[in-house]
Amino acid sequence: MRIRWLLAGLLSYLGAFSQQAAMPDSILPQMRWAAKEGLLDKYYPRDIDTLYGGYLSTFSYDFQPVGDQDKMIVTQARHTWSTAKAALFYHDSSFIPMSRHGYYFLRDKMWDSEYGGFYTLVSRDGRVKSKIKEAYGNAFGIYALCAYYECSGDTGSLGLAKRTFLWLEQHSHDPMRKGYFQHLERNGTPVMRTTQVDSRAETGYKDQNSSIHLLEAFTALYHVWPDPLVRTRLQEMLVLIRDRIVTPHGYLQLFFTPDWRPVSYRDSSEASILQHKNLDHVSFGHDVETAFLMQEASEALGGKENKATMAIGKKMVDHALRNGWDSVLGGFYDEGYYFKDKPGCTIINRSKNWWAQAEGLNTLLIFSELYPHDPLHYRDKFVQLWKYIQTYMIDHEHGDWYEEGLDNEPQRKTALKAHIWKGTYHNFRALSNCIRRLEQSN
Repeated sequence: MRIRWLLAGLLSYLGAFSQQAAMPDSILPQMRWAAKEGLLDKYYPRDIDTLYGGYLSTFSYDFQPVGDQDKMIVTQARHTWSTAKAALFYHDSSFIPMSRHGYYFLRDKMWDSEYGGFYTLVSRDGRVKSKIKEAYGNAFGIYALCAYYECSGDTGSLGLAKRTFLWLEQHSHDPMRKGYFQHLERNGTPVMRTTQVDSRAETGYKDQNSSIHLLEAFTALYHVWPDPLVRTRLQEMLVLIRDRIVTPHGYLQLFFTPDWRPVSYRDSSEASILQHKNLDHVSFGHDVETAFLMQEASEALGGKENKATMAIGKKMVDHALRNGWDSVLGGFYDEGYYFKDKPGCTIINRSKNWWAQAEGLNTLLIFSELYPHDPLHYRDKFVQLWKYIQTYMIDHEHGDWYEEGLDNEPQRKTALKAHIWKGTYHNFRALSNCIRRLEQSN
């Protein structure tokens, strides 16, 4: 009887909480709390590694440090970026030393002083664990260094951002076919795909994910260093993503051969397709994220009214809403696929990961302002998505967001809260951007 009473009380609370979360006029204060008290204050300074430098990477569901705390360039760069942007967003100089702490680790431990470029993975104390370097990780290095330079004025960080860009230019950029090689040997030589490589591996392919984050990094770099070559590469990546990587349906093709032939398994058996789905599926989260990143790049280049970019971005958002949106609870599913013998786009992974929902918030709010009368009702979807996040994704007890929504994956409630692929970058960027827009509209 007591259990039934407790369950009834819990359901009543969740119902009232969901109704409150759905009210548009309550979203702004909720987001302010979620960004600061619910996210940043849970990580910083808790994850500052005062022993070896940089940031601790792995925390349990209740924010206890666990594991060996290996450090990846992506995580270390993202924490450096988040603390720098928090200093700027809140006009709070206490975040600057936290960001500087990350910059020093990037400079002193993750940068290869002999061959250049950032290592991908080191141990907690900075010993190199992987000599393969990636364009993706180096892109986030640039992104973080630019943010730290913005908040601190430290020209050393800008100098390292420039060196990283030029290292990519020398080693990763493909001057013949354009774009960037993702995987590089320690000395910068691109890793070529051979017949010995597992068919499910990404090795030797060009890809959308490194491409969109190179676009993001070059946008940030051009803002602080308006160099002609940076502008050229920014424009090149924008056109490449918009006109080649985005498919006619309106979603991103994930992987390509070096000469930009799509890696597709659509003509294979369903078993083979699912076996190789890491290389070939519809990623709704990346699509809504890229719509924002393309618009941001276009604005940096001075093309606020770039109709081609806006049209493709809208096509991507609309495709994600029509094919990957949960019309009952809200939220973007993780993966879909166009099977040749099935109609439409089939959802092959119903998980709703945290970063896709964060990127969805940001993009939906932007598109609600750009197209206020669109029949897809972007504003209503934004409100519904925030309700979903408040109900199924934010951990109101311990802080931060679960890695996946609890509606489909309730076991995530006690899973790791942070690891080398999960920190504050997606959440804080989305929340701070949304807060800024909502404040301007009030």
